[in-house]
Parts: sequence; C-alpha cells; structure tokens
Amino acid sequence: MVDLSVTLPGMELDNPVVPASGTFGYGKEFAAYYDINILGSFSCKGTTLHPRFGNETPRIAETPAGMLNAVGLQNPGIEHVLAHELPELKRIYNKKIIANIGGFSVDEYVECARLAASADNVGMIELNISCPNVHGGGMGFGTTAESAGAVTKAVRAAVDKPLFVKLTPNVTDIAEIARAVEAAGADGISLINTLLGMRIDLRTKKPLLHNVTGGLSGPAVFPVALRMVYQVYEAVDIPLIGMGGVSSAEDVLEMMLAGATAVQVGAANLVNPTACRDIINDLPAAAARLGVTALRDIIGAAHGGKQKGSERK
Repeated sequence: MVDLSVTLPGMELDNPVVPASGTFGYGKEFAAYYDINILGSFSCKGTTLHPRFGNETPRIAETPAGMLNAVGLQNPGIEHVLAHELPELKRIYNKKIIANIGGFSVDEYVECARLAASADNVGMIELNISCPNVHGGGMGFGTTAESAGAVTKAVRAAVDKPLFVKLTPNVTDIAEIARAVEAAGADGISLINTLLGMRIDLRTKKPLLHNVTGGLSGPAVFPVALRMVYQVYEAVDIPLIGMGGVSSAEDVLEMMLAGATAVQVGAANLVNPTACRDIINDLPAAAARLGVTALRDIIGAAHGGKQKGSERK
C-alpha cells in the first residue's frame, strides 16, 4: 500500500495531484465526470478584482504536443466568486481549494487576495504574477526579482493564509526570482506557467491568435518545467508545486523527484476531463514499481542528497 499523502503549508493533501488554474473552472464543470473529492485539491480559475471578458478570439491554437492559449484571464470577478462559485462548490467538494488570483497593480493584487482569503473553503492563495496573455499586469510583475518581491511582500502583509507565488518561465534566471519571493515572505512557489509562443496562419499570412502571442502548454513543455523545478528546489527552502505538461502518473513522480511536493495538471484536463482522476488511480502502481511506499519520501530525491537553498552555505 503506497501512502500518497503530502503536506503543504496549511493543507494536508490525500495525494499530490491538483488541477491547474484555468483548466478546471471552479470545479463544478468536472464534477459531472467524476467525484472531484478524489483530488488533493484544485487551483480555481484565475480571478481578478473586477470581471474580465478576456482577449478577443481566436484565442486558442493547437500545436504539436501542446496548445497555445491567449484567453486573458476571463473571469466573473472576486465578488461574484465569493457570492456564488465558492458557496456552490461546498455542495460538491469538501476540501479546501487553492485560490489563484491576478491583478494589474499591487493594490489590485492585495485587495483580491484579501477578499479571496476571507472564504472558509480557501486554504491557500496562489499569486499569479506570470500570466503571459494580459497587458499591463500578470507576467509584468513576475519578470524581475524586484517587482516579484514587491507584490509578494504587499500581499503577504495583507493575508494570513499560506501564500504561493506562481512564476513565469519567460525569464533569464528563474532561481533569482524564486529567491526574491521567498525573501518577501512567500510560503511556497508554483512553477511553471506557460511559455510564450505563437503560430502564423498560412492562409492569411497573419498571426493565428488575435493576441499575436499566447501561452504554450502541454507535453511539449514538460522537460523545461522539470528543469526549472529542479533548479528552484536547489535555490530556495520553501515547498514547490510543480506543473507544466504533466499528463501521467510517471510525470508526477518525475516532478516530485525534481523537488515538487505537489503537482498541478493543466492542459491534460482539456484533452481528457478525467485526466486527474486517472493519474491518481495510476499513482500507487507507478510508485510501487519504483519501490516507493510513501510519496513524500521521494520529494527532491533526484538531487542525490544535495543540500538546498540556504543549507548549502
């Protein structure tokens, strides 16, 4: 019998599998396919202070082994989520969720996080400073250590619940930014968000997406995500949630070996709505084949006993 449980700040998870923000709505859409209480938790649709329609269409494009999206944080706004989505969720989901929040200024991030943290079924705030599909916010805060640290520090002062910061891979040195948000008070780090990419429509000879560029996700990005989780694990002393192209139980185990405590599954949910359930069901056998009896024991094992973060000094 394999023990799948893992521990994040303020949250005990039955297993490490967590649907990623933007691929699972607010939960109820997937409850029609399976009992979502099987999940470790889930990260809700990225929510902003005010409602957003998102970007103009077309905003989705297929790519080999993945997809591009330029949805642009379409959501009903935090007030609607607090009044409708989260109360409705309690009827079908009895665990705490991860509230993914975005913003276009430090003040917006702070207020949205403060409101999200007031919900009793929110166990953690996931600060999205890495969305590549919005102008004037999102990824703009996550591309320098200074700005990432500033918004993290401000939100940390406003909320008592555990705070994870979601990082963009579209930077020169992700470890530097990880250290900055750790120093600013983050309890953990989520990584990676999507890689910036584009497609051109050969018929029109113009960019396929109205936004020109979009975020690349899916199996194509998994090796990049794994490398960055590995690097950040060695740079900081706070727990990581790994994501990026995860689509199987074996991918989850690789992420954990690289240093992730929990693992988010994104684009796979859009291909197969039962992807997370299937991965959870496959995990015990996949772990047993490696001689693993408790998943928590393999977190960071690929580092071969190397010390991490400040322990190296």
